[in-house]
Amino acid sequence: MKRNMTDLTSRQKIILSLIVHEHTRTAQPVASKTLIEDYGLQISSATVRNEMNTLTELGLIRQPHTSAGRVPTEEGYRFFVSNLVQQTALPIATRNTITHQFYQSRRGLDHWLPLAASVLANQSQAVSLVTAPHSEKIAFKHIELISTRGSQVLMVLVLVGGEIRQQILALDEVYSQESLSRMANQFNQDLENKSVRQIEALEASADPLTQQILAAILDQMHLTEELVTGELFLDGLSNVLSTPEFAATNQDHSPLRLLEERPMLNDLFSRTVLTEDIGGVQVLIGGEGTWQDLRDCAVILTRYGIQDQLSGMLGILGPMRMPYGHAISAVHFVADLLSDLITDTLID
Repeated sequence: MKRNMTDLTSRQKIILSLIVHEHTRTAQPVASKTLIEDYGLQISSATVRNEMNTLTELGLIRQPHTSAGRVPTEEGYRFFVSNLVQQTALPIATRNTITHQFYQSRRGLDHWLPLAASVLANQSQAVSLVTAPHSEKIAFKHIELISTRGSQVLMVLVLVGGEIRQQILALDEVYSQESLSRMANQFNQDLENKSVRQIEALEASADPLTQQILAAILDQMHLTEELVTGELFLDGLSNVLSTPEFAATNQDHSPLRLLEERPMLNDLFSRTVLTEDIGGVQVLIGGEGTWQDLRDCAVILTRYGIQDQLSGMLGILGPMRMPYGHAISAVHFVADLLSDLITDTLID
């Protein structure tokens, strides 16, 4: 009868943890001799080999080649992350440095998001991905109408939460900037904090010009509703391109396709972190049987922002053999920092 993996002995857990740690460091199979000599295990080689055989039978490690050492399997990594990983807070000096970088940067998401991607890539030595926050409840905040050329007008729509949408309108006649500003002020008074449904109710009874502008506002609000996430910021591609896991993949099944093809990334977000509360971290190992391009990789993801109002996605993608404790801590810390900055900005 096959043993339950939760019944591992303390010694087996230690050996599995050491194999994960050593393989993460070297990308090579780990031999029993290495565990004894490098980690000072006070047990015989025969005992270590027996325990490794048991871990192999349980599907937690495997032997890539005859007479080679062992490497963790997907299940081994999952067990390690769920039961054995030591998630410790980032060192205080590291936290202070990161916090200082954010508060010394220019204020605003345009500066914070690429900085977050850079910090995560540096801390994890993997690929970082950060999406701009996306309003969870679409509502009108502000509009500007700017004369451009002839009867063409640039509509700048600001939604509650700070998302900005732009569209060129071709009006039936030429309007002065003064007239356009008056129109915009009226829209701002009439539509403030109104939802798509509330604005749709106003559209039918409006005059033709107002109907045209309302239709454009609604088009942009509908487009925003359909978005899963905002703009994507990436960093750290050079960290992984030379790793064995990425170098060995062909272009058709590269993990980087996930980053290049936005629908695939949106699908990943929709099935994982979008279902979680802000602050909850998910670790996906080997594509979890769903994303084949990630079969040799791990992804750590979380949401940041303000619950039920405004949120974005943040995480890292790298080889399956990554230092999970440090990586999870870094994702947590940067996400919490971004959430605090956004909250402070909206309160101000």
